[in-house]
Amino acid sequence: MVRFYYFYQKLSIMKTLPLPFISRLTLAIISIIGIGYLVKLGQSILAPFFLALLLALLFLPFSNFLEKKLRFPRSLSTMFSLLILLSSIYLLFFFFGTQLSSFSKDLPHLEKQFITVFNDLQRWISRTFDVNTNEQFKYLNEALNKLLSSSGIILGFTLSIFSSGLGFMFFCLLFFIFILNYRRILNRFIVNVFDEKHKGKVEDIVSEIQNMTKKYIMGLIIQIFIVSIITSIVLSILGLKYAVLIGVLTGVLNVIPYLGIVISMLIACFISFATGSTSTTVYVFLAYIGIHAIDGNLILPFVVGSKVKINALFSFIGIIIGEQFWGISGMFLCIPALAIIKIIFERVEGLYPWGTLLGEEDKPTKKKRRVKISETITLEEKD
Repeated sequence: MVRFYYFYQKLSIMKTLPLPFISRLTLAIISIIGIGYLVKLGQSILAPFFLALLLALLFLPFSNFLEKKLRFPRSLSTMFSLLILLSSIYLLFFFFGTQLSSFSKDLPHLEKQFITVFNDLQRWISRTFDVNTNEQFKYLNEALNKLLSSSGIILGFTLSIFSSGLGFMFFCLLFFIFILNYRRILNRFIVNVFDEKHKGKVEDIVSEIQNMTKKYIMGLIIQIFIVSIITSIVLSILGLKYAVLIGVLTGVLNVIPYLGIVISMLIACFISFATGSTSTTVYVFLAYIGIHAIDGNLILPFVVGSKVKINALFSFIGIIIGEQFWGISGMFLCIPALAIIKIIFERVEGLYPWGTLLGEEDKPTKKKRRVKISETITLEEKD
């Protein structure tokens, strides 16, 4: 009787769940698994395609200006945009190439300096605290020597970020040309997929998503520049070697929330510890905490805005999934991807709760902050 009662209870619960809900849930799970498999399978194509899409949205206002104001043909405006993009990429690679070349030459010297400073610190601890650390630090020294002599981990990590391969760059530029040149066809296709009665609403949503995404990407680039400049100035004041290189690297890695600033801080502290004193390393550590606080409380709200900000939980999950699917490029592209998904969800009926789940907690009573720079320039916190 007891078993029959539990069976009856389960059966009654199943009856309360409508079949369409179970069907939709099953279909959603299968779709997520299928999309994940396709994303992993098409890494070599989808990763450069998504980056090209972001770059095309960034260059869209410039291309429209050339076509509407200067009467350029679509193909010519696309080629001009491509030329500016290639020039920017060349300058970026030239800067990092020259800086990393100088850094690679000094790397053996940095290794020797680091080992010397580390041994001095070891002897100071042993003398001051009367601790016999010979056996403990013996294994640590061996591990440290292997770490430093392996192949320059810092240099290798930095190079792996900025050299995604000729194939990746080729496909990215190719997709950039196609997306920018055939953007109206792609836009018309997205609108025509839906029924006639929904076309007006779909056009408004697509237009709003494009504008929000363009503003987000532009804000992200401005954020990279500001963080790079602030970090370079602060590290130069502290007398850190390769201050500009580390500053620009910090700005770029800052795109990866939380993890990026930690990686750049460890690199800066390593170089500071190898070339300077322990007190300088502490100052560098404190400087990075201050830079992160300025970025989170001033730069991000005023430049990027909070509507496209992803909360810490889903940022961390996105970084892990992005790295698993697309490696280092996935770690960089996952946050813009989540921001675009959040923008779409918040503007499509029935998906709004999922969009709010990705974002930060709403604070309706909070007033927008304003910072007056001069008599004519006032910065206001963005939505």
